[in-house]
Amino acid sequence: MKATARQSAEFVEAPEQAARAAEAILGANPFVGLDANQVIVQLTSFVGEILKQPEVLGGQLTKMAIEFAKVAAGVSEAVPEESDKRFADPAWSDNPLYRRVMQAYLVWRSTMQAMVSEDTNGDWKEAEQRRFAIRLVTEALAPTNLLIGNPAALKRAFETGGASLVRGLRNFIDDLWNNNGMPQTVDKRPFTVGRNLGITPGAVVFRSEMIELLQYTPTTRQVYERPLLLVPPQINKFYIMDLAPKRSLTEYAVARGVRFFTVSWRNPKPEHRNWGLDDYVTACQEAIAAVCEISGSRDLNLLGVCAGGITSTLLLGHLAATGERRVNAETLVVTMLDSSMPSMTGMFATEEAVAAAIARSRRKGVLDGAGMARLFAWLRPNDLVWNYWVNNYLMGNDPAPFDILFWNADSTNLPARLHAGFLELLLRNGLTRAGAVEILGTPIDLRKVDCDMYLVGGMTDHICTWRTVFHGAQLFGGRTEFVLNSSGHVQTLVCPPANFKARYYLNPRLDGDPDTWVKEATEQKGSWWDHWLAWLDRHSGDKRDAPAGLGSGRFPPLEPAPGRYVLEH
Repeated sequence: MKATARQSAEFVEAPEQAARAAEAILGANPFVGLDANQVIVQLTSFVGEILKQPEVLGGQLTKMAIEFAKVAAGVSEAVPEESDKRFADPAWSDNPLYRRVMQAYLVWRSTMQAMVSEDTNGDWKEAEQRRFAIRLVTEALAPTNLLIGNPAALKRAFETGGASLVRGLRNFIDDLWNNNGMPQTVDKRPFTVGRNLGITPGAVVFRSEMIELLQYTPTTRQVYERPLLLVPPQINKFYIMDLAPKRSLTEYAVARGVRFFTVSWRNPKPEHRNWGLDDYVTACQEAIAAVCEISGSRDLNLLGVCAGGITSTLLLGHLAATGERRVNAETLVVTMLDSSMPSMTGMFATEEAVAAAIARSRRKGVLDGAGMARLFAWLRPNDLVWNYWVNNYLMGNDPAPFDILFWNADSTNLPARLHAGFLELLLRNGLTRAGAVEILGTPIDLRKVDCDMYLVGGMTDHICTWRTVFHGAQLFGGRTEFVLNSSGHVQTLVCPPANFKARYYLNPRLDGDPDTWVKEATEQKGSWWDHWLAWLDRHSGDKRDAPAGLGSGRFPPLEPAPGRYVLEH
């Protein structure tokens, strides 16, 4: 049955757990990977280091013993953080036994976290890896993950006469066989790409082995002279920018006269293992040539997102080295160019881990997108694993339908060579040094990129921290504007003006450090989309009558948007 606009809107009003999960998902980034051995190594190392510091160990254990005594006496003041919804059931505060179990867990968890903070040698990567390993253990051992330790699940089982437990067992078995043992985070049944996701009208106007180029149908009488080309991430589908009506940046920009084109990457298979950064930059050049021919414009504006922002930045560096002026201005959204700052991606980027990750993808031919999505989930275990463990198995509920989580699960592979290229950039931080990276035989120096730039970071982005984006904004040689959105990674991308919570921050000075910048920044109510479109207006030339059709004689429409590559799995 075709979803109506009202049904699509209802998906926006997701339950709280789905909204929290959407905030936690990490989006599209090249990932080093982790395995159980890495976690065990970090836990073993942590124990060894703590045992070498008896004063630290003794002090923390003494504090914990005192707090345990307060818990037993019923005078402990330990309470969960406001954002921790695991203990929301009234039994955790009203029932003396459950209250003591909760408080004992919170005391133990905080002690473990404090010991990790004490155990540091100045290496932020090692410290973050240990915090991550400890977080995996402490969150896995939360009492709420067990039926007997979850009063809400026990009440549910009693109220349903055990039916919730039967449904939970059914869900568990289904996930064991069909989802590699991970709890499903979304009900996928209501969604179909091209039916109620990614439905802005348009057509495929160019296709190569690697990309489809989509052109969107103008909805205004006049359009801007200079077109815009979106370069999306290679590890996720492009329709995050065209999610659903009223939540689509593509739709919003087209309605304001932007001539909008989008690259749709093919989902690579093992036979495409040798597609590397050079090939992806070449594909972008082919797309630019087609867009300029169709639009009749000498140049265009670029919009790069996440890993697509890295790819388009490499393209800019190559064009600057060759003297080609095909890009008038570029926008980069939640894009990591400087990997020296602490981040969830960077913490695993050690020589050994990168070498192992590259070897794994070379053996397979690709970095498996579904496998990487599972690894991402473990980076935020409460929101993306245990939250759904409780909901799906202990409570016997199905996960909610939510468009962002559907998109997050609709991941794609990375060719082994591209994966290696991204990881080398991440490990060596090559984009911050002139000539450290070569693309298509030309050394990349971002100081020579003198076109106007617009960069957007997310204040609560965990994978590509806003400070990382800020440092990236300082790498270019032209006029650069940095905007800080108030939300996380994916919520920065999907930030429609109808979102009454939307805020962003502005400060024209980029010559200092990020903390000074944010202290001096001014808060703006509303979506950064509107601020960006005003900036894009100044870089898009005059307006002229919209074309009567899509494509051109050389690049005729091949099929309706969203095309066929986005549907490949």
